[in-house]
Amino acid sequence: MPVNRLKGKLRAALEMPETLPSMRRYFVNTMFDATFVMLGIIIGSALSSEPRLEIIITTLVTSAIALSISTGTSVYEAETLEQRRRIEEIGRAMLTPVRDTSIGRTSKMSINLISMVNSMAPLVAGAVTITPFLLISEKDIDLAAEVSVVLAITMLFLTGYFMGRSSKGNPLLKGARMAVIGLAAFAICYIIGGAV
Repeated sequence: MPVNRLKGKLRAALEMPETLPSMRRYFVNTMFDATFVMLGIIIGSALSSEPRLEIIITTLVTSAIALSISTGTSVYEAETLEQRRRIEEIGRAMLTPVRDTSIGRTSKMSINLISMVNSMAPLVAGAVTITPFLLISEKDIDLAAEVSVVLAITMLFLTGYFMGRSSKGNPLLKGARMAVIGLAAFAICYIIGGAV
């Protein structure tokens, strides 16, 4: 059955030693970057002197999609190069090419999984930060922006918390550090935005 075959390929790819660590690392890093981008957009458009709801929503959506495509593609290319090197090393060790074997096919599936999961991070960041703007009217943009900023800082905290757990460090400390960095970035960008 095609479905069972696909499940088998996915299971084999996830069992590769580098797949899950790479998925976690790329997703967390991209989530961090994407959240900062969303924060910058909120400051630049929603907290400006003449905010327009449709422009804010459009900018957040298009930026999230662009980041998703960009990060997914860059990770795909980077992982393709890295795993091609590994496959060649395995082939040399086994004295036979393995690119067209189950090892090579599993490696390709691993690359696809890593890049797809990574490309989801900007979409998640965009979906969370855009939600307040979808639920309010034009006259409540300031309130939506404030809620969106709080959600973005919360995402940074959760991202840091996850990083702390993954690295066997202090999750709360790591989360707090990421949140403080987010607040500092928000303050700097807000001051710059107000001065322009």
